[in-house]
Parts: sequence; structure tokens; C-alpha cells
Amino acid sequence: MADLMEAVTSLAKRRGIAFQSSEIYGGLRSSWDYGPLGTELKRNVRGQWWRSTVQLRDDIVGLEAAVIMSPKVWEASGHLEVFTDPLIECLNCHQRYRADHLPEPPACPNCGQTAFTQPRNFHLMFKTNMGPIEDAENTVYLRPETAQAMFVDFATIQQVSRKKIPFGIAQIGRVFRNEITPGNFIFRLREFEQMEMEFFVEPGTDEEWHEFWIGERMRWWTDLGLREENLRIREHDADELSHYSKRTVDIEYRYPFAEWGELEGIANRTDFDLKAHQSASGEDLTYFDQEQERRYHPYVIEPAAGVDRAVLAFLLDAYREEEAPTAKGGTEKRTYLALDRRLAPTKVAVLPLSRNERLTPEARRVFDLVKGEWMCDYDDAGSIGRRYRRQDEVGTPFCVTVDFDSLDDAQATVRERDSMTQDRLPIDRLVAYLSERL
Repeated sequence: MADLMEAVTSLAKRRGIAFQSSEIYGGLRSSWDYGPLGTELKRNVRGQWWRSTVQLRDDIVGLEAAVIMSPKVWEASGHLEVFTDPLIECLNCHQRYRADHLPEPPACPNCGQTAFTQPRNFHLMFKTNMGPIEDAENTVYLRPETAQAMFVDFATIQQVSRKKIPFGIAQIGRVFRNEITPGNFIFRLREFEQMEMEFFVEPGTDEEWHEFWIGERMRWWTDLGLREENLRIREHDADELSHYSKRTVDIEYRYPFAEWGELEGIANRTDFDLKAHQSASGEDLTYFDQEQERRYHPYVIEPAAGVDRAVLAFLLDAYREEEAPTAKGGTEKRTYLALDRRLAPTKVAVLPLSRNERLTPEARRVFDLVKGEWMCDYDDAGSIGRRYRRQDEVGTPFCVTVDFDSLDDAQATVRERDSMTQDRLPIDRLVAYLSERL
């Protein structure tokens, strides 16, 4: 679909999934707010990641660390020194870009000219001050990743959880990067959410565990509906590896605005971080293996994905347009999101056939039955066909219609989103019927 990105962006804005922040003041570039449906979609993405990473495993525990940490953390990790991107400026229109995002030889996307300044390092961390005095001693940073907290808290988490190597620490949280060229809707943001896990393993087993987590993470994306032909694994070349990395691969998605774009990175960070923080802090961050009676710094395998990029990939992959039959025997364009039911923002919509005062109490009773189990919507505005289309457009898997026959036979009609097939069943069986399918 040629205009897929435009169609999904338009749908997201129109239906309140995501829209520009501070819009009444002209908006703020690369800053987006998530409306009611977007909030639920993000919550479901986070929930599925947490379920698979923490809840269903007995070797990974959770952490929720502070956004603002001691600046010594970022000094020890290397971020203050090397967390930069190459910045160049067009000498004609003075637009600024990341040098590694332009073609070779570079041409300005804005004016087409080819004369640029020499690249210079641009630091990506947001700097602020803690306390009333703005001076160097009170400078702190908004975290650019969630990973470092899992390293500095490693010894504490290992002791209180009593986990033995191999084990992991998982965290979901907001991070901040002062990107030079944000854009493409919610793909590249200055404020975004990460889903990161640090899996601590015995040195010498790291390569095997790295392969394991590459496979696990690829399965997670495809299990939630991303098509395999839109995913690939890309190995990082030696010259693009981070300073801590022994090996890194990216799971990439075929975004419409680029041939491939990063969806998740899976890195073998070796023992770099624990050694760096031990050296800087003077605290012992080794692990004592009782069975082998030896102490060592674990190696770390890190799967790290962005919630916002995940939301965008799921929306793009689920977007469908087709010709659907109408009640009058013709056809019309139907737009729907074929989201996995676990991700769908609204699981069930209850639709009374009309606003007739006889139908409303029964429809409300049905809504009360289902709203305790799932996120649901009650919609009685407009024709039933139009309401079906509204729910299709936001990916609602099931619509329950209460009609005048329902008042006599205590049954309702359940319509499934993708196939548009309908089942008539007793209202008292509705929750069980939906539970089997949701």
C-alpha cells in the first residue's frame, strides 16, 4: 500500500490513538500524546512484554528505577564521553542532520544542496539541575536508557531475589534522548519508553544465551501478529558496535518510510558495565557461584525494545482495507485493524440496535456483564453499520448487538471483526463465549 504510513498516521490522529502534544500551541516537534485508545494499546504491548519476560519465567525479576540517577552513573558507563551522534549543518538552508542518516555523498533533504559543515559530535543526553542552585555541582541528567539502573542495582536485586546465575532483571520506563532529527510519527522521539532486560550469565555461556534470546524475541514479535516477511535479523558490523558490545543484532521491521528500521536490539554487553561500575563506585559487583566456589563478573545479554516503535509496527502490520458487502447488496470500503486480540485497545463493543428506550436497559445490562472482564465500549450513536465500521477501524475484536428480539429470547448477536461472521447466543453464555476467544 503506497500511502500506508499516511493512512495509519491519519487514523491514529482521527481516532485519538496518538496526536501531537501541545497542539493548541502549535505543537512540539516529535512530541506525541496518546489518547484513550493509544493508552490502552501501549498498556497491552507493555503487558504482553512483561507477561512473557517476567510473569511466565522464574529466572527474571522486575525493577522500577528512578529516572534521575547520580551523574557518576553516566560517567562510569561512558555516556558522558561517547553518547553522541555526528551533527552536520547545510550551509545553504542551515538545517541540521545526523551525518550517518544522509546518503553518500550527502545531499540536503530540505534544499538539495551538497555543501555541509564538518561533522561534530552532538551529545544526546538532556541536562538539568537538581536543587535551587544552577551550577556544575548540581547538574544531573535525564536517563537515556533504563539499562544502567539494572547494573548498579545488580547486587541488591540478586541478594533480595535470591536468584542464581543465569537470571535477568527487567524494566519498562521512560527515557530521553536529544535526537538531532526526530520524526516519522512515533518512530523516533526525544521522550519514549523502553522495554529492557539484562540477563546475567556465566562467562563462556554468553554466546549460547545470546542466540537463545535472539530466537525468543523474534518469536515474541511474530506471536503477536507481525508478519515474518516484514521482519529480519541484521548483524551489526564491527565498526558500528557500541563500546561495550561483543556482538549486537537488531530485529528490524520493514517500515514504509525506510527499507528497514530498528525494532529491537539484542546485545552481548560482556562484563563491561558491572566492571565499570565496580571500578567507579568501589562496591563489589561480582557474583559468587557456590557450586563452583568461584567469584566472577557475569556477562550480560540485553534485549531492548521501544514501546512506541512497537506500537507503530503493530499498527502498520494490522492495517487493512477491503471491499465489504453492505445491507443493500452493494459494497463499500472497510478499514480495519487486524490486531492480535491481546493487543486490541477495546476487546468488546456493546451496540444496542437503536436508542429506543426499551433497548437501552438491556444493552446496559449486557455492558455491565462484560466490562468487568475486558476493556469495553458502549456505542449507540448512528446506524449499526456505521458503528461496526468505527469498531473495525480501531481493531475491536467483537461487537455485541442487542436488538428487539433480545427482549423476548434473552439472546444477543456477536460479530467477529476479521471475518464479520455473526453468532446468536444466550446472553448468560456471553462471557464464557468471549472468554474462549479472548
